[in-house]
Amino acid sequence: MIYRITTAIFLSAILGSCIVSKKKFDDMLAQKVKAEGELADKTKKLEQANASISQLTDELKKTKHDSDSLSESLKANNKKLNELNKDYEKLNNNYKLSLTKSGKLNQDLAQQRDQLLAIQSNLEKTRLQNDSLSTSLAEREKKVKELEQVLAKKDKAVQDLKNKISNALLNFKENDLTVKVKNGKVYVSLAEQLLFGSGSITVDKKGVGALQQLAKAIKDQKDIHMMIEGHTDNVPISAKTKYMEDNWDLSVLRATSITKILTKAGVSPNQITSAGRGEFSPVAPNDTAPNKQKNRRTEIIITPNLDEIFKILDSN
Repeated sequence: MIYRITTAIFLSAILGSCIVSKKKFDDMLAQKVKAEGELADKTKKLEQANASISQLTDELKKTKHDSDSLSESLKANNKKLNELNKDYEKLNNNYKLSLTKSGKLNQDLAQQRDQLLAIQSNLEKTRLQNDSLSTSLAEREKKVKELEQVLAKKDKAVQDLKNKISNALLNFKENDLTVKVKNGKVYVSLAEQLLFGSGSITVDKKGVGALQQLAKAIKDQKDIHMMIEGHTDNVPISAKTKYMEDNWDLSVLRATSITKILTKAGVSPNQITSAGRGEFSPVAPNDTAPNKQKNRRTEIIITPNLDEIFKILDSN
């Protein structure tokens, strides 16, 4: 198109001039060729420029498209980053909370460990105490068995002694004397009418015979002790003397008289104690004649030797 316009202009210039010299014509033709060359070159450059523009436009579109894609990706990444930040904050808070809880848990664990150690220590102490108690209990059970055996032996000995004394005194009336076992002791209760006259401290012949038979039955028993207790009613004595002013004196002197008969008959003095209780240990109220007669008595309390029992008890 541009080529045609140039040719038309050139022809017009020739026609406008009636007479053109050859030189001028050659110059003009040379200019024309040059112009055409320049025009072709410009046209080629224009085409190259248009091609470049087209390529740049395509690249621009692609770049814009890529930019849009990147923008969307950026938005998505920003969104994801925000979510990750939130998750991070949440995790961080949880971590801090866990650290706090962990510190408390460690403290609790330390306390529980101390408590456990204390419990273990107490258990060990309790176990040792139990072992000691078990040993002590076994020893006590052994001693209890020994004591039971000794007591059974003593009970049998007391019962045998009671039977022996009862057999020795069979010829006396029950209202004159009684023999019984009480609290592990043998009680021989002798009525006043068997031993003494009223207000007297001298033992009757019949009473002396009873005491001699008693002494014969027990004089070989070296593991017993005898308490001779004199008892009266509450009636004051009528014949007072320098050495006997009341019932108390009477009860003591009667016990002494019986003691002398027993020792003379073979009982060791080391095994006898004399005592008087007067009217102060009655077996019945002093309100009737029969009751007063019961209270006027002498009791011989025979106690087995308890040294073996005391030895076992002391060892506890």
